[in-house]
Amino acid sequence: MVAATFRFYEELNDFLPPQWRKVAFTVPCARGATTKHMIEALGVPHTEVELILVNGESVGFERMLADGDRVAVYPRFETLDVTPLLRLRDSPLREPRFIADAHLGGLARLLRMAGFDTLYDNGYHDAELVRIAQREGRIVLSRDIELLKRRDVDHGCYVHATDPDAQLREIVERLDLARLAKPFTRCLRCNAPLRPIEKAEVLDRLPENVRAHQVRFSYCDGCDRVYWQGSHWQAMRRRLDAGFAAGSGIESE
Repeated sequence: MVAATFRFYEELNDFLPPQWRKVAFTVPCARGATTKHMIEALGVPHTEVELILVNGESVGFERMLADGDRVAVYPRFETLDVTPLLRLRDSPLREPRFIADAHLGGLARLLRMAGFDTLYDNGYHDAELVRIAQREGRIVLSRDIELLKRRDVDHGCYVHATDPDAQLREIVERLDLARLAKPFTRCLRCNAPLRPIEKAEVLDRLPENVRAHQVRFSYCDGCDRVYWQGSHWQAMRRRLDAGFAAGSGIESE
């Protein structure tokens, strides 16, 4: 048995018991234990970790721990350039696409509203969700810590908030999504991209008041749904504006 001293930074402390938060603490480690094994044994999903320093040296998840090692564990950096240090993921996702677990249906809808490709089905089993994420290069959004600890989850994000609007603000800020938003370009029901459509093509499907007052329409080829900018659109717009308020804002389409 060996012992190593750990110190977790910023929001990673939320996963730890109170006595270990924002302090250095020493714990026993099994011989042959890696940094990844111990970080997750202490309660922190590997998907939340961006940088590990062991005795001041940048290391990967596979680094085996030795007696007396001092381990500093950091989350995603907002302003510090860590380019010269070892990145823990081979292929950062330039255009974030998501898959949300069964507890995050409200967040999935809001992300689609903001234009992000977001899969959601409350019937997904964990193994199926992870397979889809791997195959399609999606970020797993979850409030299930054990799901994010799975070895085959590369890109993932633990959602701390419980209210969908607060969840949107959290994800926008953590993943710097404001500049990437394209609101009202995806179907809220099936996630397919929307396309503009002429009013004449959908005229017989519109309520009388919509025919009289609306001129711009979008159409979903995936589920044959028509969208327009009515009062419901205004309410959705206000929700998005609030969700992106912490970022640089979003542009009207």
